[in-house]
Amino acid sequence: MKAMFQPNSRPQRRGYTLTEVMIASALFSLVILGAISANIFGLRMYGITKAKLGASDEAREAVSRLVNEIRAAKIVRVGNGSLAGFTNIPMGEAQMGNALQIQPTTNVTPFIRYFWDANDQQFKRTVDGAGSSIVVANFISNSIVFRAEDYKGTVLTNNQNNRVINLKLEFFQIQYPIVTIGPGGLFDYYKLETRIARRALE
Repeated sequence: MKAMFQPNSRPQRRGYTLTEVMIASALFSLVILGAISANIFGLRMYGITKAKLGASDEAREAVSRLVNEIRAAKIVRVGNGSLAGFTNIPMGEAQMGNALQIQPTTNVTPFIRYFWDANDQQFKRTVDGAGSSIVVANFISNSIVFRAEDYKGTVLTNNQNNRVINLKLEFFQIQYPIVTIGPGGLFDYYKLETRIARRALE
């Protein structure tokens, strides 16, 4: 019997056209660009969130010590002051100012003073006998930091025994971590406000 020669029955493979290659490349490029854009957006949002959390942590640490010192104090006075000195707000005038002087005992000394420094817009703390101050919070824009209020939130004009100290810090920029947020690199808005009352009344 004679063997018959059979040609290769497999179909020939057809190549991609130039149009198909270009379309596939364009789609692949769009997918890659979308993934990169999403990653960059995620990193930016992480930076903003981290900055806000950093500001919150700084403010929380700043206030925590102050709250404990006010609660344990014997005398608390609202006024205007700096590292050099402190002046009480006179009776009959609204008890609000840039500084707060805390006395742990009924003696004039020792004292703890918190104040807003207009020169560098920092919130600072100093103690009796110290020739320097420590920075508690940075980039504070409001000059009236402390208010003495009653239980309804009305600013007092006297040193009422059961007064409440209102602390308000308005941040206009973040120091840690340094992140450019919004036009001009300023933080859009961040405010910390709390009210503190002493445990022991006079």
